[in-house]
Amino acid sequence: MRRQGYRVIPVNPNETSVFGEKSYPDLSAVPEKIDLVDVFRRSDEAGKAVDEAIAVGAKAVWLQEGVIDSAAAQRAVDAGLMVVMDRCWLKEHIRAHR
Repeated sequence: MRRQGYRVIPVNPNETSVFGEKSYPDLSAVPEKIDLVDVFRRSDEAGKAVDEAIAVGAKAVWLQEGVIDSAAAQRAVDAGLMVVMDRCWLKEHIRAHR
């Protein structure tokens, strides 16, 4: 998605840099406004990322293909976030721009 012009800020507690970008340990450490949180975690861990997205005031959460947590998705919707679940951001971008 970076090659498509999107600003992607890595968040990974196990990395200090990803693709040459500074990586942050969690969403609360990111020093700028977050529009979309793209969740690449197992389904049983996705809820924590969704709750962090809600806490930092993100506008949306995107749970990648195979990542399903209906309760977390509902919490996000209830908090006013847009939610996409079990879909690939890149595949959807390509489909929309054909």
